[in-house]
Formats: sequence, C-alpha cells, structure tokens
Amino acid sequence: MSNRAHDWLVADWPAPARVRTCITTRSGGISLPPYDSFNLAEHVGDEPASVAKNRQRLLSQLGCKPAWLEQVHGIAVAAADPAQVTQADASWTGTANLASVVMTADCLPVLFCDRAGTRVAAAHAGWRGLAAGVLEATLAAMVVPPEDALVWLGPAIGPAHFEVGPEVHAAFVSQHAEAVEAFRPSANPGKYLADLYQLARIRLAARGVTAVYGGGLCTYSDARFYSYRRSAQTGRFASLIWLAG
Repeated sequence: MSNRAHDWLVADWPAPARVRTCITTRSGGISLPPYDSFNLAEHVGDEPASVAKNRQRLLSQLGCKPAWLEQVHGIAVAAADPAQVTQADASWTGTANLASVVMTADCLPVLFCDRAGTRVAAAHAGWRGLAAGVLEATLAAMVVPPEDALVWLGPAIGPAHFEVGPEVHAAFVSQHAEAVEAFRPSANPGKYLADLYQLARIRLAARGVTAVYGGGLCTYSDARFYSYRRSAQTGRFASLIWLAG
C-alpha cells in the first residue's frame, strides 16, 4: 500500500498503469464524531453539508468523477453514471476518469480490472451479496474472460472478528463444499467465525479467476477504517477504481 492523501491507500496489485485506485480512510474530512472525519455516506445520520464537503474534497484530490450507488446488499450491477445515484451493489466502466465506487464499513469492497486496462469495476460484498453472487454478476457485466480479470480484495472485517450464525455457513457451503474451510467454530455455541476473503476467493476461483490480490486488512481491528461491528453509529469509507485519461 502507498499513500495518496492523508493515510488513504491504493491497491497493491499488478494492474495496468492506467488503472487507478483509491481507498479512503477516516482521515482528511470535516465530519464530527462519531463520523469523524472523512465520512462519505449520506444515509448514516451525518450532517449532509459535511458529507457534501467531504465528497468535494475527494473529487478535488482524485480528479475523477465518482459514480455513487445506493447499495442494498443485492447483486445488481450498473454502468457507472455520475449523473445519477443508481440502486445497485456494483458498477463498471470503460470510460476514462469515471470512477466505479462502493462504500463500506465491514463489508468487502472488491475492485476489478482487465489485463488490457480497458474496463474496471467495483463491487460491495457483504455476506448476503457475496452468497447471492454479486462478484459473479460483476464479472458477467464486465464481459471479461476469467483469465483476463484481475481482482483486489479491499479492507473488510477479518476472520478473527466476523461472527455469524449457521444460516451464513449453510448459504455458502451449500453452493461450494470447499467453503467449509472458511469457517471455524466461535467461542459462542452455534456460531462461526467467517473469512470473507477466503469465501470471495473460492467463488472467484469457481469462475476461473485466479489473479486475486489483497485481503489483508481488517476494518474491525484497524482504527483507520469505519467498522459497523465496532460502532454501529459510524461512517463509511470508499473504494474507487477508474481509468486514467
């Protein structure tokens, strides 16, 4: 990882040179606690003026136009459009300086590109969306052969902290038997600790995508990120990907 501004991150992966990324953190904005300070979400109770100012700062820092989504934990994939807020959990684009973006605070942000550097995408994968097939739907919308796809797994709640019930275990294992390896018993009877990163890799591998990177940052334990499990009243950080013009 390397800094862009404040302690923001860029994806560490062998993407083509014109593929650009940014993963924001809590730093660099004007939102007051508990949203301090660079909250980018309008739906969490933060002052609208603060969110608008933060988004403007993001725009001025990056020089690309973010296409914001209304995320609903589904599998709809939209063509990135900065002129409207589309209800979807992933978007893609082949247009220069137009960013696909998702917002998270424990869910898994997933960035995609093709090896030629002609298309990019971003997906929001909580466990429901992941189990329902949001990553597979994103790949299909990009129309990129699996062997040509590069994927980066962004900051999400790590396997030491993501406790789930048996319904989550069943949702994944019923589709891919090897998903059982992504769960271990929790200290609480009947519960599991789930590895979102491993679950994502299993699903991507099933579609023939093996060039998968990232997956080492935990939002719950890393104070740089917002975490809904750590504090239910909190902001959202953004993961963006775009093509340089």
